[in-house]
Amino acid sequence: MKTASAVRRETFFDFPYHSFRNISCPEDLENGRKVFSGHAPATSVLNLPTDENVRDYLLEAEGRKRRRPTQVHKAIRDTLDNTPHNFSILNGGIVVVARDYEVDEQKKLLKLLKPSIINGSQTQGVLNDFYRESKDAETELPTIHVTFELIVTNDDELIAETSIARNFQNDVMTLSIAGRLGQLDELERSLQAKLPDHKLRKSETKLSDDYIATERLLQVIAALIPEELWFKPGEAGNPNKVFTYNMKSKCLNLFQEVYRKAKAPEDPEHKKYGELYQFYLDIAAQAYQLHEKWKAHQGFQGTALRSIVRDGRTITDVPDGIIFPILASLSAFATKTPDGWKILPPASLRDDELIRAAKSVYQEIANHNPSVMGKSRACYSALYQITSIYKRLSV
Repeated sequence: MKTASAVRRETFFDFPYHSFRNISCPEDLENGRKVFSGHAPATSVLNLPTDENVRDYLLEAEGRKRRRPTQVHKAIRDTLDNTPHNFSILNGGIVVVARDYEVDEQKKLLKLLKPSIINGSQTQGVLNDFYRESKDAETELPTIHVTFELIVTNDDELIAETSIARNFQNDVMTLSIAGRLGQLDELERSLQAKLPDHKLRKSETKLSDDYIATERLLQVIAALIPEELWFKPGEAGNPNKVFTYNMKSKCLNLFQEVYRKAKAPEDPEHKKYGELYQFYLDIAAQAYQLHEKWKAHQGFQGTALRSIVRDGRTITDVPDGIIFPILASLSAFATKTPDGWKILPPASLRDDELIRAAKSVYQEIANHNPSVMGKSRACYSALYQITSIYKRLSV
């Protein structure tokens, strides 16, 4: 059996360094953390984990997709290729967080407990590409060093906040921040309770088809919010859902606001937003399924809508501009059941009736333009009036 000390040693990450200096200020020491700076061979950072970072290497291939290099990536690579002796000066370096550390000054070796890069993933990624390509080409490698800052703390909240703060200069997407703060975790668990094989995309670097587009899911859920839970005063009875069609950032920001207020008992709107947050959790799986259903609804066969994509006679894609007014109209049937919120249309309302109504507003109000339909409050209102009638008749 391994001893506790043996297990602990195994969790340490070897980090060779060239120079290492304690730069902790009094506030650091008072709050139980330490801060160091130094230089390390570039090879020391190649395999450092990035678990705590809000963004991974943006060029990392996931599935078969790989993004084009940005100006930042090109500048880093240009320095490596042409002036590697200036790399430690021209590059901003990396910031690493660790829960504990040991230092061997004779070997110039740091041992880091649960380390992670929290700023500098792009530098690490370009370095990995550089060394891999140089090895493949059997190119003689120059000596390259990287500036590093090491923050040693056990404060998980501080680690998250520092990761976010250090990355604002790189225009981190709100999605990555929400994912890093754990704001999407409950939503994903609720989704997986009914759809076990589905994962939410929690970072802009998660590009493969294995992930559900989180922003799109939040757009759909916002479209399905019933009037009794609607958050904007003065819109009861016919909420304006136009923004749900193409303003994914607004829908994500809305979810974050709902999450924060639902988790803050001292907030005067805590109860109202708590119920709305529960709606998000309860409806997540059904919202995903509804969007998938309507995106390829075979009931659109024979409508002759030019914007619909077909494979032979099979409908493969209905534009979101047509879909979102339909989804928003279904919010009339949001019902709180003993098993949580659900969308429960009456049996008397058939999908083909909604399709006929959608075709009518598409032609007469949106002038055969799905984008106009998705942005037209009149289109939403027309369909919502129909479902509202069915709701009243079914009571």
